[in-house]
Amino acid sequence: MVTIRPQGRRVHEGCFPVHVHMSGERKVSFVAKRCGIKFVPPAIVLIYEHSDTKKIRQRIMPVRNFSKFSDCNKAAERLKYNDRHRIYLEGVSQQQLERLHILLRDHLQGRTLEESLASLCPNPNEDLNKLGDEELAHRKAQMDELFEQNRKREGDPDFVYDLEVEFPTEAKEPCSWDEDESDDEV
Repeated sequence: MVTIRPQGRRVHEGCFPVHVHMSGERKVSFVAKRCGIKFVPPAIVLIYEHSDTKKIRQRIMPVRNFSKFSDCNKAAERLKYNDRHRIYLEGVSQQQLERLHILLRDHLQGRTLEESLASLCPNPNEDLNKLGDEELAHRKAQMDELFEQNRKREGDPDFVYDLEVEFPTEAKEPCSWDEDESDDEV
């Protein structure tokens, strides 16, 4: 099917964002279902649903001018606000696009997919004091995002106000501060 744009250009439906701003002011929207990556050639793959026709479609967005030294945040922002892809990526967060660009960059650096995915998950045993400022800010952003996902709000069905939880006391480690001698000296 071919759509005629007001400027007189012909485009095939599904190849470009379809915004028809004629007398009816009709705006077509898309719902992002899944987002992924393709390593060769580097591309972001989006599975989306056309809201009017309810058809599921796939859009492959090539990642151009991207190397193993590229800034993933800037590349994700550039893709999200690109004129050709903006309407399709409205439902995809910039953080998700940044994570996909990190996977692409790690692949270009020679890392395996398992190593890249492990680096995206926060490690509870990692010493954050040894990280640089940029990496520390990135890890804190990851922790904030995880907190917001797990946060219980008043409107949630399993929300309990003033929840009290008792933790097991079996695994106490001896500490020099807990000695009885210090109580007698006072």
